[in-house]
Amino acid sequence: VIENVQRPTLVMSHNKTLAAQLYRELSDFFPDNRVEFFISYYDYYQPEAYMSAQDKYIEKDLSINEEIQRLRLRATSSLLSGRRDVVIISSISCIYGIGSPSEYAKLIVSLETGMEIPRNTLLYDLVDLHYNRNDNEFKRGTFRVRGDVIDVYPAYSDEGLRISQWGD
Repeated sequence: VIENVQRPTLVMSHNKTLAAQLYRELSDFFPDNRVEFFISYYDYYQPEAYMSAQDKYIEKDLSINEEIQRLRLRATSSLLSGRRDVVIISSISCIYGIGSPSEYAKLIVSLETGMEIPRNTLLYDLVDLHYNRNDNEFKRGTFRVRGDVIDVYPAYSDEGLRISQWGD
């Protein structure tokens, strides 16, 4: 069905464990497709609570898994790429909105080989996208500048990008 429809497809599971299994299986079954994983990025989540009998307030506590956050961003990026062969494997967390697609699309900076963009324009765009300049530690969500070379580590990727302003 997925192959015949040629449209982005959502496969939902009732829990993270089954979603992970489906992700592995469908990645093998569709090696040429963009099979992506979109589950809740919380390793631990304790909602805020009030215990009236003890007059005690418990603050919200949580732990976010950065790898799962990267996979969620990659899934969203794949959907907005325009590819027709995207398969998203998700747990029930996909029913919670992550924002308007049109607003998300405004946060995309498209670059192509040979494209000319003023250095400062690109740097300001990266800062507007909440990338942090860090010339010492190159990690997801950061960029560094060395002369006319700008290295960007996309939040959704395992690899950085090198942008040369000299046309190399």
